[in-house]
Amino acid sequence: MPDSRSLSPRLRALRPEGFGADPAGERMARIRRSPNFADGVFQNPVGARTRPAGSMTEFAKVYFRKEERVLRSPEGTVPVHATTVADLAKPSASGLRLTWMGHSTVLAEIDGRRVLFDPVWGKRCSPFSFAGPKRLHPVPLPLAALGPVDVVVISHDHYDHLDLPTIKALEGTDTVFAVPLGVGAHLERWGVPAARLRELDWNETAEVAGIRLTATPARHFCGRGLRNQQHTLWASWTVAGPEHRIYHSGDTGYFPGFKDIGAGHGPFDATMIQIGAYSEFWPDIHMTPAEGVRAHLDLQGGEPGGVLLPIHWGTFNLATHPWAEPGEWTRDAAGEAGQAVALPRAGEPFEPSGKIPSEPWWRAVSPPIDRPWRVSVGPDTAPAADPSGLDLPEEQHS
Repeated sequence: MPDSRSLSPRLRALRPEGFGADPAGERMARIRRSPNFADGVFQNPVGARTRPAGSMTEFAKVYFRKEERVLRSPEGTVPVHATTVADLAKPSASGLRLTWMGHSTVLAEIDGRRVLFDPVWGKRCSPFSFAGPKRLHPVPLPLAALGPVDVVVISHDHYDHLDLPTIKALEGTDTVFAVPLGVGAHLERWGVPAARLRELDWNETAEVAGIRLTATPARHFCGRGLRNQQHTLWASWTVAGPEHRIYHSGDTGYFPGFKDIGAGHGPFDATMIQIGAYSEFWPDIHMTPAEGVRAHLDLQGGEPGGVLLPIHWGTFNLATHPWAEPGEWTRDAAGEAGQAVALPRAGEPFEPSGKIPSEPWWRAVSPPIDRPWRVSVGPDTAPAADPSGLDLPEEQHS
């Protein structure tokens, strides 16, 4: 009978490159010392179910129901901003400019530095080129046309946030990678030198090119391989330059810690908040649009302020809600709260202190969307909600 110890290195060698690598050695020792690591796994700031609630039969019924499947994809070609290269060649007038590239990918130009969050240029968010969720719109511009980036920030190691082809392309540049604790193991396997990694636990800070990047808590989970060992951390991020501050949520369920992050690092000129791929089947690890607006308000000290840029929607079909619902719901919830929300097309740069894109561009390629989150108060069914609490019908919380 073969020795299982001798087989392990061979099995690891056969592991698909897209799965990345498990932390080991001093990296794993550091993980075990983390105050956020207990009972052999990283822990959430508050309890969270990381597996779908309810039966898989119920989920399958919803997921494969024909009339709902039609709503989960655009009806036509998704509009993408066509002049990104020319626009990015112009210097930012205010010192802060954001360009949403689709899903959770955002280029932030802040106080003369360029920060690229969760870059995904691949055609699928999957370890395989032939299977997995496929892009619903093209990338706004080739990665090579983006120009130099000072730091790439990764929120966690799921395929729709940490993309092997994109990291491989960036590996040949001089950029620094800021990643949550443990995620560096993946990047090192893919060729990124350890000297270009800034691997942080929650509430740790690194300075890169004169800006401060802090990994802050999030309510989510991790994993890329067949065995999810929960040995890589997930994080939200704050970035502070000499004049501006921004926040990127990564993936997260709503939790009270947003108030603490805002108190310690805010208020923010802009936040990039996950508002898509929510479901009643996983209510603890992704936010609904109303929860995303609430999180933004918490980060701003409880009052409207700055600009909210919705992310994690429109590019991949990852949940059962209609494709355009996150845009419509965020627009409604932000309006009810009196909060400025930016709704750019992918690739459309904007400055939070300037004109904010607000056109509901998705309506041109989406069937009409029901609004179950609205409360009917009259013949016009105008939205009615407590702007401070954004209370919604209980069945819509997820």
